[in-house]
Amino acid sequence: MASLRVIVTGAASGIGAELARRLLLRGDRVLACDINLAAMDVLRAHAAGPDQLQLQALDVRDPAAWQRVAARAVETFGGIDVLANVAGVLKENWVVDASAAEVDFQFDINVKGTIFGMQAVLPSMLAAGRGHIVNIASLAGLSPVPGLGLYSASKFAVRGYSLAAAMELAARGIAVTAVCPDAVQTPMLDIQKGKPQTALTFSGRRALGVSEVVDAILGPVLRDRPMEIALPLSRGLIAKFGNAFPALGARALAGMTRSGLKRQQQIAAGKDPTQK
Repeated sequence: MASLRVIVTGAASGIGAELARRLLLRGDRVLACDINLAAMDVLRAHAAGPDQLQLQALDVRDPAAWQRVAARAVETFGGIDVLANVAGVLKENWVVDASAAEVDFQFDINVKGTIFGMQAVLPSMLAAGRGHIVNIASLAGLSPVPGLGLYSASKFAVRGYSLAAAMELAARGIAVTAVCPDAVQTPMLDIQKGKPQTALTFSGRRALGVSEVVDAILGPVLRDRPMEIALPLSRGLIAKFGNAFPALGARALAGMTRSGLKRQQQIAAGKDPTQK
């Protein structure tokens, strides 16, 4: 299989860092981007050299910066096969407490950052007649999550935009996939531990490991180019049911909250979040 030319955002930690590392190990060429440039230096140990790995600081909220990233990928690699929009943020908040700054924070990065990235790479992909955009959404984009209202709304927007773009671009050779994982053991999960607003984050049997999400991206996502994938499928189906019938979902809320709070207590006592 020919190597891919991939832009990965959020490559300083979590899913983005693991995805960039795994792409390098399998021989793909990677332009790794993050607002924290220094933290990406560890990726150099997995690259054959500058011909395989480029690092670039990127604030995904800046459309001009996105244009520079896309131009660098085309200049260095000769084109862009895949854009992986991984960068994202989360700030827990009850709806009565959310500030204007928090609204901007989550929508500017999670939603606008994703859209700006797509707009930056599409001219090159359209000219080539092929390409794949992978956007990290969330199960919180499949069903609303009380306590994470802004985050959930932002991921609904990412998913909705991704699906609309997938329908528009399919005939022109470009796939768009919304990846909707459950809680993943990343720094974003760590900041949610022990907070009542985030109880539903921990309502599942366990958190996913970053390698499980990357396995899905490098496996069925890149291979089959689906419009959407939920991880795990069982939780995705529950989320979709809750979204289709919100009144029924609301009835289950108390029980799921209790489960999440209990799980938080177990984690605080030393239990690995990725273990059942």
